[in-house]
Amino acid sequence: MRQAIAVLAATLAAVVLAGAPALAASGKLVLYTSQPNQDAQQTVDAFRAQHPDVEVEWIRDGTTKVMAKLRAEIAAGDPKPDLLLIADMVTMEALKQEGRLMAHGAAPVGAYDAALYDADKHYFSTKLITTGIVYNVNAPMQPNSWADLVKAEAKGQVAMPSPLTSGAALIHLATLTEHPKLGWDYYQSLAANDVNPKGGNGGTFRAVAGGEKMYGMVVDFLPIREKAKGSPVAFVFPEEGVSAVTEPVAILSTAKNPDAAKAFVDFLLSAEGQTLAASQGYLPAHPDVTPPPGFPARDGIKLMAFDAPKALANAEGNKRKFADVFGQ
Repeated sequence: MRQAIAVLAATLAAVVLAGAPALAASGKLVLYTSQPNQDAQQTVDAFRAQHPDVEVEWIRDGTTKVMAKLRAEIAAGDPKPDLLLIADMVTMEALKQEGRLMAHGAAPVGAYDAALYDADKHYFSTKLITTGIVYNVNAPMQPNSWADLVKAEAKGQVAMPSPLTSGAALIHLATLTEHPKLGWDYYQSLAANDVNPKGGNGGTFRAVAGGEKMYGMVVDFLPIREKAKGSPVAFVFPEEGVSAVTEPVAILSTAKNPDAAKAFVDFLLSAEGQTLAASQGYLPAHPDVTPPPGFPARDGIKLMAFDAPKALANAEGNKRKFADVFGQ
């Protein structure tokens, strides 16, 4: 009898805990994001459809400006956001090393490649914005390898964003220079082939689409979206692989509403959240969610290895060496 009562008590406790509102999502949630305004609003609306008791206040700007705002708030002793949804893992890694992020050990990452989230579960990739090769359809060569951009046929005809101004380009630089078949020799070959990096991805795309240059290094969604609208470009995922910024999400250690923040993270990583990312034209981080039109199947895209802590440690050195190589 005593054993039966103990079993019954344990069962009842499990039922109570399963329905406990400890992680119930309600109250005010403050999000700082670098998503485009329309994407951010769609994301918040979809989250609130599942969690109507959460009031979401979101502030949007580029990652650099978001971080400047957050740094000022930290310095004043009053960081406002519960969570961040910004461009890259290197920025998140810096915050993690400073003790600014809260771990979310129960995040639903079972289907995800371990390279796409922090091993200690402080930040999580929500999409893959890869950098590959765009070319004008009138170009004399159809590239399929990074090596094609340093061929004689491409001399003076390659546009690329500068890692001194573009975060995605800096991550691309960190990725390619660590690749055993590319490295800094590849960037020196680009410089010798009269490549003059400048600006960001938008300028690179416009140069190729407008025929000023025939080839370019650029983030995937720009040429894929614009090709569908009639732009005379094509995009290639090179055979060696692509780099990626992954728009990670993270909860601040100072979050005032960690339960709602965890619910938001869980939504972004869920099949529904990933399907929303695909509907916005981005390659989802979840391997089982169908990519948007214009993208190959996920198993046809090779991601190059990327070490966020190493990229963080090498960031300033990489910028200085890049400037030396290209005379900037």
